[in-house]
Amino acid sequence: MIEISAAEATERFADVLDAVEHRGQTFRVVRHGRVVATISPPARNGTGADLRRVMTQHPPDDEWTDDLRDLRRFADDALVDDPGPER
Repeated sequence: MIEISAAEATERFADVLDAVEHRGQTFRVVRHGRVVATISPPARNGTGADLRRVMTQHPPDDEWTDDLRDLRRFADDALVDDPGPER
């Protein structure tokens, strides 16, 4: 992680963004000796191909079906408990 001052981040903002976007670098922005921001690439969302690769590398164990059933039950309970925003 690269540490830069707030003033330097302001002066070189386009360069910082290029480094983040094209080289995956992360910057810690410091003002008056305190970290005030972190500029980094966004979290990568996985794809279906990523999930397929993980599932192939790590096949479900015997308890997987029980875990999936518990997760579905938990999700259903959460939907009942939290109906979402009122319209």
